[in-house]
Amino acid sequence: MSWLGAWLEETAAARAEAGLRRTLRPREAVDPVVDLASNDYLGLARDPRVVEAAATALRTWGAGSTGSRLVTGTTRLHTDLEDALAAFTGSEAALVFSSGYTANLGAVTALSGRGALVVSDVAAHASLVDAARLSRARVEVARCADPAAVDAVLAARHEARALVVVDGVDSVDGAIAPLAELYAVCRERDAVLFVDDAHGLGVRGPGGSGTLAEAGLAGAPDVVLTATLSKSLGSQGGVVLGARAVTEHLVDAARPFIFDTGLAPAAVGAALAALGIVRAEPERVAALHAAAASVAASARAAAPGVDVPAPTAAMVPVVLGDPVVALTAAAACAEHGLRAGCFRPPSVPPGTSRLRLTARADLTGDDLALVDQVLHKVLGPVASGR
Repeated sequence: MSWLGAWLEETAAARAEAGLRRTLRPREAVDPVVDLASNDYLGLARDPRVVEAAATALRTWGAGSTGSRLVTGTTRLHTDLEDALAAFTGSEAALVFSSGYTANLGAVTALSGRGALVVSDVAAHASLVDAARLSRARVEVARCADPAAVDAVLAARHEARALVVVDGVDSVDGAIAPLAELYAVCRERDAVLFVDDAHGLGVRGPGGSGTLAEAGLAGAPDVVLTATLSKSLGSQGGVVLGARAVTEHLVDAARPFIFDTGLAPAAVGAALAALGIVRAEPERVAALHAAAASVAASARAAAPGVDVPAPTAAMVPVVLGDPVVALTAAAACAEHGLRAGCFRPPSVPPGTSRLRLTARADLTGDDLALVDQVLHKVLGPVASGR
């Protein structure tokens, strides 16, 4: 056996022993389970209006965008979506990427680089962590929930340019970043605030317009916003929003934009239709939060003593600690007709493996009743064994 085969075998065995092996589990188009693992927060991925818009774009523009955005990959649909997203979030301009991951990679690397400082939140999403590492900037990790800690890092810097990078809504526990306070620190220290609102767009702020709008910072100077189209908008892709000078710079300098094929027209058409529905039906946002509160109440009742914080976004974390315990609980939920997300290291810190239950605006009363029944069956024994 070559070194590669031996190393892969050894690594896989170590992961299995630690309860950290990951397995792809294909699902069918018609799936009878109640899904609390999906990021389809507003229930739009299968909305007939969204599906038809995707089909219309497919028939009109073809299966792919045919090239990078700078060659042939920019359609009229792309620019229509960018205009709509900018208007919805109160931004001057928007630039659509092929995914939220590439949007973060492109924006962070293009706005920092050698001679700059990136202050990255200790709980930043993997795409932001990778972007900081690839930026060639000096990187300092800080707890952005504590603006004073960020201020101390910025005050001690020697670089002229600095970027403070944080998730508007934490992807694991739903915590909301103190954006107004962070922005005040950034303005005082001549830094740019960079907010990934993947889990805030469609969930927080007036009508779902996001955490920046909720903090009164929509369109504020020296703020860059990113988001994904694959969560509340039920489609695919990512976007960077901010001053027009920022998006123009990214067209020139963001490698994941310049060298990547443009987002497929069907995804663009779907996201544009979904955004229209969000604007026309703000009650979906309220329904999402009501569903999240119901799921959290069921989890707390099923597992007294287990850490289940009050939800502030779509996700309801149920911290179980050990990865094997979390994995076993998720499997038990599936056996009873409930799909639950299972987050283990490196997605979360060691000792905090959990179920992440994700609410949706389209969960019915019957769905929530099943959630309550299954959580009592699965989490009750876990709680009693603590």
